[in-house]
Amino acid sequence: MSDNNKHQGHAPTFDYIIVGAGSAGCLLANRLSADPALRVLLIEAGGRDTYHWIHIPVGYLYCIDNPRTDWRFRTEPDPGLNGRSLIYPRGKTLGGCSSINGMLYIRGQARDYDHWAEVTGEPDWRWDNCLPDFMRHEDHYRLDDGGDADPQHRLYHGHGGEWRVERQRLRWQVLEDFAEAAVQAGVPRTRDFNRGNNEGVDFFEVNQRAGWRWNTSKAFLRPAAKRPNLTLWHSSQVLGLALDSAGDTPRCTGVRVARPGQGEILARARREVILSAGAIGSPQLLQLSGIGPAELLQAHGIPVRVNLPGVGENLQDHLQIRSVYKVKGATTLNTMANSLLGKARIGLEYLLTRSGPMSMAPSQLCLFTRSSEDYAHANIEYHVQPLSLDAFGQPLHTFPAITASVCNLNPTSRGTVRIRSADPHQAPAIAPNYLSTEEDRKVAADSLRVTRRIAGQPAFARYQPEEYKPGPQYQTDEELARLAGDIGTTIFHPVGTTRMGRAEDPLAVVDPHLRVRGVTGLRVVDAGIMPTITSGNTNAPTLMIAEKAARWILNGG
Repeated sequence: MSDNNKHQGHAPTFDYIIVGAGSAGCLLANRLSADPALRVLLIEAGGRDTYHWIHIPVGYLYCIDNPRTDWRFRTEPDPGLNGRSLIYPRGKTLGGCSSINGMLYIRGQARDYDHWAEVTGEPDWRWDNCLPDFMRHEDHYRLDDGGDADPQHRLYHGHGGEWRVERQRLRWQVLEDFAEAAVQAGVPRTRDFNRGNNEGVDFFEVNQRAGWRWNTSKAFLRPAAKRPNLTLWHSSQVLGLALDSAGDTPRCTGVRVARPGQGEILARARREVILSAGAIGSPQLLQLSGIGPAELLQAHGIPVRVNLPGVGENLQDHLQIRSVYKVKGATTLNTMANSLLGKARIGLEYLLTRSGPMSMAPSQLCLFTRSSEDYAHANIEYHVQPLSLDAFGQPLHTFPAITASVCNLNPTSRGTVRIRSADPHQAPAIAPNYLSTEEDRKVAADSLRVTRRIAGQPAFARYQPEEYKPGPQYQTDEELARLAGDIGTTIFHPVGTTRMGRAEDPLAVVDPHLRVRGVTGLRVVDAGIMPTITSGNTNAPTLMIAEKAARWILNGG
């Protein structure tokens, strides 16, 4: 694989240019460069993934909101959050968000993908047709050494692929008992969240290998590094797209890139430019290049090349509402990590065994259930942790506690991503518009009641749980919805801002094969293309999208 110093002083030409070396971009670079006849350029604004905290699982605490690894976006003050603004992490390093995320492997529900097939008219988006794309790159621990005793497992999981999925390397009794309380509250046990119906309670499976984070740079980019037809430009920010107006339809012919020590250069693409800059970065680049809502572009003095009103619209995200319960007689991370001796023990355990709290994903226990009987499917997801704090980045509380964070899986609120100016170095305005619909506010209130119901079951009573946040004094729908705005935070799952759809859909940005409408030679392959958010964490679905897109691209579709 070529690196930074090749092609200086002229405009190099490739078959494919991929913008963004995150989850989708790394997989695409691997798949496209597997054909030695194709020359592929992968461009990443961030640096190499050499920062040690990327690879230690608990290091997400030091990577999020760190300029070395994160774009450090902020949302606009949000009325649904009672005027609060949130940090909005997006990975800025090789591996992208897979280098700073929670490492949780969740695909979503079959109904998510069947809905995509319905709204796009493309049957390849149905769950049954997406499942092979999930399995193609999977390396699931349950199939090690011949597999486990469940013959159904081979029908849903792959082995020998690049993307490692493992069990967590620690357990907490207080979480085991919370899981039993969930069962007592009517949530079934499950052994696998990834068979199309994820309702149930169990511990998350994680993208780790032997106690280390497994990011997409390790999984997909490093194996392709030996290929001479793959060129990587890291620490290089794409400033805009090059569009050729010859003919009736503009063609994307390359990208303008700011390279270290070289200034701005042009890289040309013979076949396609593929945007994999994520649900924030891809619409920003389209708008900067004159592809987007005409009124927005004109307001910033950008010539309109293609009027696509949907670019930057349809932003969806999972808002988590964090309930904190003080507990008695339980070991939690609060008590373990609030002393020098405790921290030393934690560090030694990880050094010797690659286990313990330093191997922790941000959340350990997962459950999917329904906020009320109005729903025929699981519509809320819990991330339960044996710790508590006032806000991300703040110190742990000094008392033993757990946090049960719950999110609405299928929010009806929609937000926007819009450039603030024609300056590519200025962050866009991100306005998620959380809790802006009556349905979302009702789900928020009901989900807090579900949390209370679980915490009140006999299996959890031994800990004498005390609701510290939001507080038992809040009971009505209005009070709980307002409190949700006070304590809700993003779970870092932005999608939908370059959504796919049918030709007659005026807000569809890409067609069902992810080609940008009104432009040839340009495709978007990242979480932005989702018409609706998946019912769970979004990294695994993004890899599936890239796997499917790579096959279409290589087959000329």
